[in-house]
Amino acid sequence: MKVFVTGATAGFGEAIAKRFINEGHSVVAAGRRKDRLDALAKETGCDIEVLDVKDKDAVFDVFSRHTDIDVLVNNAGLALGLEPAQETDIEDWDRMVDTNIKGVIYCARAVLPNMVERNKGHIISIGSAAGNWPYPGVNVYGSTKAFVQQFARNIRNDLFGTKVRSTNIEPGMADTEFSTIRFKGDKSKADKVYAGTQALTAEDLAETVYWVATLPEHVNVNTMELMSVNQSWSPFHINRDVE
Repeated sequence: MKVFVTGATAGFGEAIAKRFINEGHSVVAAGRRKDRLDALAKETGCDIEVLDVKDKDAVFDVFSRHTDIDVLVNNAGLALGLEPAQETDIEDWDRMVDTNIKGVIYCARAVLPNMVERNKGHIISIGSAAGNWPYPGVNVYGSTKAFVQQFARNIRNDLFGTKVRSTNIEPGMADTEFSTIRFKGDKSKADKVYAGTQALTAEDLAETVYWVATLPEHVNVNTMELMSVNQSWSPFHINRDVE
């Protein structure tokens, strides 16, 4: 298979790229940080594309050069901040919408015509448990991931009658660069998220993506949510400071 992975410079994306490479598949690793892509290419021999998925023209240009993609892993995404909606930085909201929503739909739209023409292919979107379950401060991030879920489902409907598959994978808490980015480089703050517990790893998610992608071609996993056994759903918030 030829696999195109966005956001491949760290975390889930890097682990996913390596998982496919280790099984002998051809991988195009895409991301914004060229130095990390170069290091990945040197280590694994994969092809690389420097790409910011927020740039629509760049996305379509890249996929015009890769018309034989079998699996697109729409992984690029981020969370920024945990402030309540009334206190958040609107620029953070814009960046999450541009990356987590627009980046996903740009890549999907760019790759789908060739998949449909070839009557084969698979778009695996990396959503989040936050798209299903709200928690304080997840306002726009959770909403973008709810969009990813619905988008993956709806393009599956559009693809009915073809052999092109669409899957949304929704991880819970995972120990990657995710929280460091969310807290804008504050590593000590990010480390507290995972202190005293065992979260999912990037390799856990990579194994899941690989399994979904290598099922028989008539099997479509629509949605899959996964969490560490050390995470579950929180109780309802109840305000007990009522006069």
